[in-house]
Amino acid sequence: MPQPYRSFKLKYPGPAASSIRTPKSKRTRLQKGRAAQDPTAGLQIQNPNAAAIDVGGAEHWVALPPHRTSQPVRRFGCCTKDLQELADCLVEHGVDTVVMEATGNYWVALYEMLEERQRRPVLVNARYAKNMSGKKGDIPDCQWMQKLHSYGLFANSFRPAEPVRVLRAYMRQREMLVGEASRSIQHMQKALTEMNVQLANVISDISGETGLRIIDAILAGQRDLHALARLRDRRIRASEKEITRALEGHWKEEQLFILEQARLSYAHTLEQIAACDQRLQEQTRALENRVVEASPAGAVAASPPTPLGQGLESKGQAAATPFRLGTELKRILGVDLTKIPGVGPLTAQVVLSEIGTDVNAWPSEKHFASWLGLSPDHRISGGKILGRSTRPVVHRVRTALRLSAYSLERSLSALGAKYRRLKRRLGAPKAITAMAHYLARLIWRLIREGQEYVEKGMELYEARYRAQRIRWLEKQAAEFQMKLVANA
Repeated sequence: MPQPYRSFKLKYPGPAASSIRTPKSKRTRLQKGRAAQDPTAGLQIQNPNAAAIDVGGAEHWVALPPHRTSQPVRRFGCCTKDLQELADCLVEHGVDTVVMEATGNYWVALYEMLEERQRRPVLVNARYAKNMSGKKGDIPDCQWMQKLHSYGLFANSFRPAEPVRVLRAYMRQREMLVGEASRSIQHMQKALTEMNVQLANVISDISGETGLRIIDAILAGQRDLHALARLRDRRIRASEKEITRALEGHWKEEQLFILEQARLSYAHTLEQIAACDQRLQEQTRALENRVVEASPAGAVAASPPTPLGQGLESKGQAAATPFRLGTELKRILGVDLTKIPGVGPLTAQVVLSEIGTDVNAWPSEKHFASWLGLSPDHRISGGKILGRSTRPVVHRVRTALRLSAYSLERSLSALGAKYRRLKRRLGAPKAITAMAHYLARLIWRLIREGQEYVEKGMELYEARYRAQRIRWLEKQAAEFQMKLVANA
């Protein structure tokens, strides 16, 4: 007869030493002992008059030096009067440096007010401040940041000079407006598609002259397809018959209303972009010439170019002078970055508006490339490299340089040949990052030294690369006691 089922419990000799769980009471004692240890013990105070501010949307918590007042933590509001009282309090207690986290955009007004009072504000990345050990909360957070800042454990974030910040604000506003214009074009395209008006299939851009003429005529009530097709520009490749066939659709009132709203929004956005461009030109003209310092021995210093508006008597006369972006950028930066293959005037303008003309904030070109997130971020554990990908940095200069690197695909230059070689070996994504890294280091070097870029040509690059490969092959052959012989 079959035996009834019985469960068996396997017995092991005993758990491993690493799996023995510490009793709860002992764990609590160990945690208390660890919490009692001060990680700043043994460090020397670098900023004895340091304060910290926990920035918020409705209130700010300020931690003053404990040896200066009996009430080291105080609360202030966010109105202008409250910020003035906060600055007065810092001045009263002899604070000469203040650390704060970059929380949203709540810190901007406070930062500028502290700059006016010459309190040397230090802005830190919230990610780095969060990684510092300590209790979390408004009051403990500002006290812990004050203590860490007094020991000099925070690095200040880069912030350009005030004139460059003004230019940067206009550039970012223009970027946002360009995005809104693109969305308006998409809305017009969607409305036409839902009415089965296949205008995008016969012209390349519905926001061009022909496309806008036809859309305006449709919104004005024109339904004659032949009359609409005759509005095409002579440069359009599609024939009048093809456009007539593409315009045949079913008109829907709700989609015509959406089309009208999108067209008005697009026209208004173009007006805003034009006004923003005017402000950009005025602010660019107002920037001073970059004074090129004496170069090291053996280097040739570039003489600063003459400003575009020099010798004009009034601002009106300066405004009447044609605005040449390339000339203005060369005057301000001291070098012509547009001579670098792939770097156009818009890319150079982004570089100017984001970092300014002083690159001394980064000790070397390697630091600059790493700040942009274009350097490999090696994650090493146990002597092994676990990952080589770059840090996830969102920066406008990084994006502009990656687009410039991508444009080198068909460039007949040394940089173009270098990009194509890297693309064959690494693939397009890694090659774009590598070339953007090279462009970042090149731009830092040119601005720092004040030297012009000299294009050596694709032929010279290919010859040097061939010679380098031959030397490498000869070295490999010598290791195997062989000799490399050229094919006759």
